[in-house]
Amino acid sequence: MILQMNPFISSPLLSSYRLNPFLFSKRQRYLKLSQWHFSRITKPRFFAGISAWLQGIFTFLRLYFCDSGIMVSWCIAVAAAENDMLPKTFDFTSEERIYNWWESQGYFKPSFERGSDSFVISMPPPNVTGSLHMGHAMFVTLEDIMVRYHRMKGRPTLWLPGTDHAGIATQLVVEKMLASEGIKRVDLSRDEFTKRVWEWKEKYGGTITSQIKRLGASCDWTRERFTLDEQLSRAVIEAFIRLHEKGLIYQGSYMVNWSPYLQTAVSDLEVEYSEEPGTLYYIKYRVAGGSRSDFLTIATTRPETLFGDVAIAVNPQDDRYSKYIGRMAIVPMTYGRHVPIISDKYVDKEFGTGVLKISPGHDHNDYLLARKLGLPILNVMNKDGTLNEVAGLYSGLDRFEARKKLWSDLEETGLAVKKEPHILRVPRSQRGGEVIEPLVSKQWFVTMEPLAEKALRAVEKGELTIMPERFEKIYNHWLSNIKDWCISRQLWWGHRIPVWYIVGKDCEEEYIVARNADEALEKAREKYGKNVEIYQDPDVLDTWFSSALWPFSTLGWPDVSNDDFKRFYPTTMLETGHDILFFWVARMVMMGIEFTGTVPFSYVYLHGLIKDSQGRKMSKTLGNVIDPIDTIKEFGTDALRFSLALGTAGQDLNLSTERLTSNKAFTNKLWNAGKFILQNLPSQSDISAWETIMAYKFDDEEFLRGAHLPECWVVSKLHMLIDTVTASYDKFFFGDVGREAYDFFWSDFADWYIEASKSRLYHSGHDSDALQAQAVLLYVFEIILKLLHPFMPFVTEELWQALPNRNEALMVSSWPQTSLPRHLSSIKRFENLQALTRAIRNARAEYSVEPAKRISASIVANKEVIQYISKEKEVLALLSRLDLLNVHFTESPPGDATQSVHLVASEGLEAYLPLADMVDISAEVQRLSKRLSKMQSEYDGLVARLNSPKFVEKAPKDIVRGVQEKAAEAEEKINLTKNRLAFLKSTVLVTK
Repeated sequence: MILQMNPFISSPLLSSYRLNPFLFSKRQRYLKLSQWHFSRITKPRFFAGISAWLQGIFTFLRLYFCDSGIMVSWCIAVAAAENDMLPKTFDFTSEERIYNWWESQGYFKPSFERGSDSFVISMPPPNVTGSLHMGHAMFVTLEDIMVRYHRMKGRPTLWLPGTDHAGIATQLVVEKMLASEGIKRVDLSRDEFTKRVWEWKEKYGGTITSQIKRLGASCDWTRERFTLDEQLSRAVIEAFIRLHEKGLIYQGSYMVNWSPYLQTAVSDLEVEYSEEPGTLYYIKYRVAGGSRSDFLTIATTRPETLFGDVAIAVNPQDDRYSKYIGRMAIVPMTYGRHVPIISDKYVDKEFGTGVLKISPGHDHNDYLLARKLGLPILNVMNKDGTLNEVAGLYSGLDRFEARKKLWSDLEETGLAVKKEPHILRVPRSQRGGEVIEPLVSKQWFVTMEPLAEKALRAVEKGELTIMPERFEKIYNHWLSNIKDWCISRQLWWGHRIPVWYIVGKDCEEEYIVARNADEALEKAREKYGKNVEIYQDPDVLDTWFSSALWPFSTLGWPDVSNDDFKRFYPTTMLETGHDILFFWVARMVMMGIEFTGTVPFSYVYLHGLIKDSQGRKMSKTLGNVIDPIDTIKEFGTDALRFSLALGTAGQDLNLSTERLTSNKAFTNKLWNAGKFILQNLPSQSDISAWETIMAYKFDDEEFLRGAHLPECWVVSKLHMLIDTVTASYDKFFFGDVGREAYDFFWSDFADWYIEASKSRLYHSGHDSDALQAQAVLLYVFEIILKLLHPFMPFVTEELWQALPNRNEALMVSSWPQTSLPRHLSSIKRFENLQALTRAIRNARAEYSVEPAKRISASIVANKEVIQYISKEKEVLALLSRLDLLNVHFTESPPGDATQSVHLVASEGLEAYLPLADMVDISAEVQRLSKRLSKMQSEYDGLVARLNSPKFVEKAPKDIVRGVQEKAAEAEEKINLTKNRLAFLKSTVLVTK
């Protein structure tokens, strides 16, 4: 056969439909064929010759064989091969090729050709040290859906990407790298170390970016930003100076989360709490001036902090200890140091012994209580987690070593009462996993209350919409109870704090804030004379400080005359995980209003966490981490994206292999539908057919009035789908979009219309019917690809380019028009046809009719129903596997009704299927009789067990319940079988 003889026939180079480098070349020539333009790819002469030769062969074969009515099925195969050069399944490896082409064509950049109302998203910058995880996959998927949708709507669309310098994480990575070389950070100067970090960043920092591209992210990579870029660094310095000038930045000693290993303060977000088994220690505190029986027993989980005790507190309503209030207690192992015994309702009478030691230097709650009561703050710990000189003999010991030794000594002195197991809520560093120590440290802070007030009003006034709405309460609660923000970190990698101190002066009182060292020196000389010496604060700013400026610093701020800033700020949408609503989103709102006078985005869309199939958080410990890159290799990017996008905003999503497998099958279904359509379109050389197809105006009411029922139904349903899907996109209901498009494609288009169209394509004697079906198939499939493209960009683009006359990429094509005509009466009529088909199919299955067997049918209905059902006799016969010559339509039951299976499809629409057509009645009676006997035997056994008192009384309740359910099910089956046997026997009698 010719198709098998020539190896070039399967080559993508020979198909002008096939997505390939030649198709995406600008070197194209167009041949005008009446009103239709066909794009021809410029190929090397050799391949052009082969293609022309094959085209000639196909044309000859069609004219000679097909038009003369010879070998029709072979002609269909020839036409299919001519039109369809797609491989059997979508090749995931082609995703990179498609993505590179999109990017090379500049499609990711904002275009103002079709509109001026821009849609802008600033990508949440992943850490430069990061490797793609499902959280990244989630935000990339959702944001890309938004961007692709609005791009197709004609809006100038900017999705601005970038990465975060990730101070702690990056410094840790580089320190580990240096350690492998036998080098410690402190062995290098600060400049030498930061140079090594930059070298690492240039070599490895692009990993996360390339992985994000694998997900199909249509970002404008020409605008990619990094939080330590020169321009963004300038914005950070400017923000610090302006806040300081307004008195909103100050320096002071306050309680922070301290990482002894990293030797820096860390943010609340970088502290993870875990439930861990620990110990509750009970210790005697003697009452000064009292007898040996006068003591208070205190329960604590951290006995080593007792050296920092400044008071003992009891609840004023606790009668057990009221006599001691106002007296002094002796702190154990401190050589008799006295602390006051005070009362405060903060103390929980029910916890431990109801007596609380106040250690404000090492506990957040104690710190707040001490500040309220005016108690002193005593620090007993060094920055490296060892105890300091305040601990006396325990000075220099690691905090955990000190705990063991102290308890041992307390036992020896008789001050240890007991210890017992206790579940602790342990704060651990997100980076290193070590236990975080609450510690009072001198840091830089931002006064947050005046900034928070403006951010609260933005939501109240409707300037900012948070989705889902329930998160507004959380946002409002946090901002209403906000604490000052510690913005300094004791690191070398990051934005250095723009503060310079005067040599020989008090750091807290005498310092200069400036944009650079030269400006600082100039200011210092003006105030202290020419011989003044200055040095810069060694700390860097919290990474979240630069991230808080992200929506506007990436667009050129503080240069408000920058073109990008004027065009794209404020942005439209901020999409991120709900877990950083406080730490990032709220801070961006506050900083945006403070520095630009405008809320930085109009909408906040919060997604949930990705969990495993059992609803557990993914972790290496549980071994349930799903790697996105591995998932893409196995299931494809489109299946992964579709799986992630079907969730509900703000709710966690359980991801399973079953879900991914199902959506991979959806990708394959879409691909197979495309192959079917391509195989059944007219040849490109059939100019007349294409002119007829292109003449159909699906946006005109006239088409629906003249279309056959299946075509009118599917186009009407499609037009309704466009409206509902577009509305869901506009409301950010992406889960609804996915489900609505999925259901229409799979259930309505693939399962029903494609199958119905085969009656026109293969069995109809009218070319006009076939052309109408081809036009509808092409039109509906084009729209489906557009609606699904934001979710599944790769497979839809590949299929789009395989269709005829693709002069542009799908991703920049226009979104379907809404409010198109639809016929509700035709929808109802086709639903009746579907109901009739289902009823016949069910009857065939019930009587085990062989799939290939064609059966007779009498359709009974009133004149109106018969009129439209009978017109689709071929469709009904094809879908129900009826004998086309023995399908009859009548207003009353047929004469052999008593020997037929009676079906009620819907009100006023019935069918009678002659039983003799479906089964050998005598053989079926014998088969069912044997089956009934077996079922009766099994049922009797179940009933006997249930009638046994021993079984009912002694067997577990779930076992008894299971037997009862089996008995009820068996009884139902017996009754159904008896009814069928009775019907069959009566039919036999009537026949005789």
